[in-house]
Amino acid sequence: MTFDKIVAFLNITIVSIENQPITTGDILLIPVLLIIGVYLTKWFVRRITTQLTTQHTDPNIIHLLRRIFYIIAITILIITILDLINVPITAFAFLSGAIAIGFGFGAQNIINNFISGWILMWERPIRIGDFLEIEDAKGVVEEINTRSTRIKRVDGVHMLIPNSKLIENTVVNWTLVDRLVRTTVKVGVSYGSPVKLVAELILQAAVEQEEILSTPKPSVTFEDFGDNALIFDINFWINSNVEGGLRKARSNVRFRLAELFEEHNIVVAYPQRDVHLDGSITLLPSESK
Repeated sequence: MTFDKIVAFLNITIVSIENQPITTGDILLIPVLLIIGVYLTKWFVRRITTQLTTQHTDPNIIHLLRRIFYIIAITILIITILDLINVPITAFAFLSGAIAIGFGFGAQNIINNFISGWILMWERPIRIGDFLEIEDAKGVVEEINTRSTRIKRVDGVHMLIPNSKLIENTVVNWTLVDRLVRTTVKVGVSYGSPVKLVAELILQAAVEQEEILSTPKPSVTFEDFGDNALIFDINFWINSNVEGGLRKARSNVRFRLAELFEEHNIVVAYPQRDVHLDGSITLLPSESK
């Protein structure tokens, strides 16, 4: 008797859509199917991710495949649920049109960022782990989502950038092709210093650093006769994916330059001014009280 009551309860019609009754049992079936479908989807994605990670697949490809699989799985799950509860998909044609119009007028930015996110993941002009410079922000890409991209700035702050901003604006990707980056150290020595020796010492300070590449070879240039100094530049290349690597390399070169200049009695120039006075100077005696 109890079983018959349960069956009768499950067969109670809640609503009808295009002459297709939706019963209480259909309503209760929806969350069960959703839970099972989401669990199976996550389990399968974890399996695929683990397998691809073991094969050392590019993290950007793994990220793209996960997004595609989630969309396909959700679409299949929704269609399956509608079919099991006897809801025709055509019943949502009007609703879909209304939603599309609403998105067109009120969610242009969201759609723009969504499409831009797929462009970033498909064309891969920006990848996870790249070092970006956009406007005043510099940082490493940690995650590319469908709406925004998360980067970790050099000061440790996490920053969310809308995907459309990365597509429409100028972005400097320091590590798009490779991790080779060039930097410069500028130094000025006092007039009268032996310029050939100064150039040799600057080159020596760079060559002695392990992180500085021998190919391309560091190059020293006698840049200019400055107001107060003879200006020299040294350009060198390193492998680095963060700005901190450049700062450290420049710092090591300057430390070594200071030691070499001190050993050879070469003075690093500082601002000086010669003051010429026309006529004589008369010093007035101070008044005694």
